[in-house]
Amino acid sequence: MNSSVILIIFIVLGSFCSGQQHFEIKDGSLLYNAEITVQDCDADKCSGNGTIVLKDKRTSRTLQEFTSDDLYFYLGKDQQPSVNVIQLYDEQSPLIFKDFNFDGFEDIAIRNGNESSYGGPSYDVYVYNTTRKQFVISEELTDLARENLGMFQTDPKRKRLITFSKSGCCWHLTTEYRVLPGKGLDKVFELEEDAMNGESVKVTRREKIKNKWIIKTKRYPIKEYYKE
Repeated sequence: MNSSVILIIFIVLGSFCSGQQHFEIKDGSLLYNAEITVQDCDADKCSGNGTIVLKDKRTSRTLQEFTSDDLYFYLGKDQQPSVNVIQLYDEQSPLIFKDFNFDGFEDIAIRNGNESSYGGPSYDVYVYNTTRKQFVISEELTDLARENLGMFQTDPKRKRLITFSKSGCCWHLTTEYRVLPGKGLDKVFELEEDAMNGESVKVTRREKIKNKWIIKTKRYPIKEYYKE
């Protein structure tokens, strides 16, 4: 067997082997670039111990380093991880840059395993501390990203954080929180959809107005409510 054939076989087999990989994320933030190193990658998926090095986009100076016990993510067609993607029941990126507490400073969520509901993606959420000039873990936001269906969504116009929960096929709950500076999260809205009887959907809206919960309930035929 000549050397060229051996080289081709080595390249083909190597593409199916797992191993540590390094990626650069330059399009996720206006302020930061990120360098990701993860323990194991195969054809389309990476997982295991990971490190994230955050760098200043202008100066390339290293600002902070993070670790993840299981930096789990899929690779795109370009063999690169996505960034800032939050899709319910679908793609959720290893890194998400957003202002989660609406204080005007960019924060970061880092994928750490599949420990949310139904084995979905879970995240460690860090918020920028202006006094310490670095990102610090937010236990409250991290719990929010572990106790629901993956990473929560943000509504910057209304300054709300939105989570989704479910039980089986027919019970769903959408919850919205306000962020109270220095105090934490304040639950202000719930939409509960219960179609457990298989014929109708019981829709309950709970909204907190002036510190009082206003509750409205209505039933709809399943075919009418889910006609789309």
